[in-house]
Amino acid sequence: MSERIAKIIARCGVCSRRDAEKLIAQKRVTVNGKEITSPALNIEEDDDIRIDGEKIPAIETTRLWVYYKPTGLITSHKDDSRPTVFASLPDGMPRVISVGRLDLNSEGLLLLTNNGELARALELPQNGWSRRYKVKVHGILDKQKIESISNGVCIDGINYGSVKITVETTQGTNSWISVTLTEGKNREIRKLMNHIGLEVARLIRISYGPFQLGSLKKGEAKEVPQKVLREQLGGKIKI
Repeated sequence: MSERIAKIIARCGVCSRRDAEKLIAQKRVTVNGKEITSPALNIEEDDDIRIDGEKIPAIETTRLWVYYKPTGLITSHKDDSRPTVFASLPDGMPRVISVGRLDLNSEGLLLLTNNGELARALELPQNGWSRRYKVKVHGILDKQKIESISNGVCIDGINYGSVKITVETTQGTNSWISVTLTEGKNREIRKLMNHIGLEVARLIRISYGPFQLGSLKKGEAKEVPQKVLREQLGGKIKI
């Protein structure tokens, strides 16, 4: 059965479908020896697809890992000046891409997969999967200010959706809070906290949908069993 070329590239784990479309626009992709310039092309899985002259890997069984990203790593495949998540993964990990990102100074749960289509699907807000974070903040907690952002807020022209904030512990001007959201825009929690006068000292993602950080230590990765993957994703997302 034929499929769009960007989708096949994503399913091989090379990159996301969006990034595959960028590669095609840059004229870096060939099919059966011919350069293509548009992603509007249906091909077969056994066609010879190459990126920069290198044949893409075969489509494999979809796999998913829970990884504890430490601070100090950027979620990028290549960076000449800073250490990356993908250069720091445990030995034995295959080529994977991330489901969304965690910024340099954030830590905790990062989902990794060998299927770019799955990564994109898990990122979509309409799937309704919440992301939960444990956050240490400095500053005076103000209940009214917290409530002012709970149903969504516009900051610097960017609209942020509803967020659930629960205060766990407070000692002086230091507090641990739980933050749950569904969008996960770039540096969203830091911007929300700054908006209500709080400074983020530590930010740990502890869950993404049904997947939990659990007892993983920094830098460790654990594969999600196929049975669990089917149970959690089968009804919503094609794997």
